[in-house]
Amino acid sequence: MNIEYYCPQWGSEQLPFNELCRKAADAGYDGMEMVMPFGNGDKSARKDILAALKESDLKLIALHGETESTDLKIHADEYEKRLRSLAAANPEFISSQTGRDFFEFEDNLSLLALAARVSEETGVKIIHETHRSKLTYAAHVTRHFLEKIPEMRLTLDVSHWFCVHERFLADQEEAVNLAIQRTDHIHARIGYDQGSQVPDFQMPEWKNALETHLEIWDRIHSRAVAEGRKTLTVTPEFGPAPYMLSKPGTTQSLADQWELNTGMMALLKDRWNSEQ
Repeated sequence: MNIEYYCPQWGSEQLPFNELCRKAADAGYDGMEMVMPFGNGDKSARKDILAALKESDLKLIALHGETESTDLKIHADEYEKRLRSLAAANPEFISSQTGRDFFEFEDNLSLLALAARVSEETGVKIIHETHRSKLTYAAHVTRHFLEKIPEMRLTLDVSHWFCVHERFLADQEEAVNLAIQRTDHIHARIGYDQGSQVPDFQMPEWKNALETHLEIWDRIHSRAVAEGRKTLTVTPEFGPAPYMLSKPGTTQSLADQWELNTGMMALLKDRWNSEQ
């Protein structure tokens, strides 16, 4: 099975995009995961982005997370427009932070149905990221959606759940197992019971958090191999401030975001390549 690693644009927006693409390719990434410009006025910017990706031989995962209206109809209309705009870029798939945590269950179901319809009509797969404030904000809640929709697939960022539940979910084994079964894409960030990102996963005090995440990711990897999948995708996704904590009394980060993400990629490459 081929494992593809995607570089998050998040946190590197200050770099000219063609420079970021070259940097990502040189670091060993296979593609870029990113939010795309939205709206008719951004056609030129989208064209430049796709050209830069092609020049560096990088694939694209399109990220959606901007639809936030509290009015369901307005929310659904914008959500559909954004999904169709992302699909027009012909990404490998769309990873969507879908719905709102306070929408009624049936209302969030309608958004999942909308995404499924857009996916069918455009031919672009749409999967749903586990994320705070979205319909997938908690393990037990996501379980209900997965049970209701057998076709629903996930981007699993389990760091969000560990933070929301304030524990490593040993008491929600069935929900975690179901999520693992439905995961197509991993966001490889290390969280803990009081936050979605540790300051530096390489520090010994975060060993338990690291090993807990690795155990879940190993199970996703093993399942993908057993199912005969051709590809598993991973985005190391340690984020910038305020996720990236600063030294007390300063704006200086405790760690380097780029190095954390490339370090996580190297760890997983070494871990999983040795099993093949």
